[in-house]
Amino acid sequence: MSESTAFRNDLPRSMTAVVAYAPGDYRLETVEVPRAGPDDIILEVEACGICASDIKTFQGAPSFWGDGKGQARYVKPPMIPGHEFIGRAVEIGENVARKGQYRLGDRLISEQIVPCEQCRYCGRGEYWMCERHDVYGFQSNVNGGMAKYMRFPKESRTHKVPHDLAMERAVLIEPYACSVHAVNRGLIQLDDVVVLAGAGPLGLGMVGAARLKNPSRLIVLDTKAERLELAKRFGADITMNPLHEDVVQAVKDMTDGYGCDVYIEATGHPSAVTQGLNMIRKLGRFVEFSVFGQEVTADWSIISDRKQLDLYGAHLGPHCYPFTTAAIADGRLPTEGVVTTVLPLTEFKTGFDMMKQGDGSIKIVLVPE
Repeated sequence: MSESTAFRNDLPRSMTAVVAYAPGDYRLETVEVPRAGPDDIILEVEACGICASDIKTFQGAPSFWGDGKGQARYVKPPMIPGHEFIGRAVEIGENVARKGQYRLGDRLISEQIVPCEQCRYCGRGEYWMCERHDVYGFQSNVNGGMAKYMRFPKESRTHKVPHDLAMERAVLIEPYACSVHAVNRGLIQLDDVVVLAGAGPLGLGMVGAARLKNPSRLIVLDTKAERLELAKRFGADITMNPLHEDVVQAVKDMTDGYGCDVYIEATGHPSAVTQGLNMIRKLGRFVEFSVFGQEVTADWSIISDRKQLDLYGAHLGPHCYPFTTAAIADGRLPTEGVVTTVLPLTEFKTGFDMMKQGDGSIKIVLVPE
């Protein structure tokens, strides 16, 4: 076995990591460095973004921690959070090395989901909907990237990242892959009027992806001026703030009273769902992307009897990583200005607070030391 595809004997025994025990109980601790089994890759983490779902988990959202009303617990604490990671391979298991696909020093990313490869969905190639899956950063057996090192197990969906791609751009591959998938779900046509609600990191990725579809009009909604300005730079034709104007009426006025053809919800706020149902035209396509902190209620008769809408969910970024990586690298998906703050891992609480408040910050990235 060559040096470039071997185990490492110089990895440290311990590392600093963020460990989640319960809602609000996240601690900076010294833990054991993971080592590679025959089918594993050990990654030295270069950077890890903080996702909105990390904040919702920290706050105790029932969709993650369960609610005693039928919503099962999803997380398996104590776990190391973080699924928006990139890094370099520092140890490779013998079976992985034998295949020759990955070598020491490769810059890598793995998709958020770790599928079982055995259920009905995996058998049909629909791995992102795996029935018995794990997700990096939410279960202790697949600890995430808020640490110096992490393990990619055999079932990981791993992709290479160009070495010359700046960290601030490379760390956006995972969220942007989700953005691309959501936009693809909308089946955007050339003459469509598309409304995108939410210009956070994922929403901004959707702006770039939707612009590549070249609809007749791309409208972006958000409540923060700096995010709307970035959306405009990324390709939005029109930006509007729902706090300052009646956006439903404005869109109807632009479309002879019909409403938009495609509405993509990426805010995670319940009001954006009702807003979209009221704004979209009959026979329109509604794409729901967000993970909500609580149940959302809506008048379902709008979906059926009144408008006969096509309703599409969007989950993760399946089959989108190669395109997303290439499109970020060559500039087709704009990224400048999305990463607003880079903090050492030891300041993760500051990063969480900044993401929660959302003022003056879009994407916060943690860098292990």
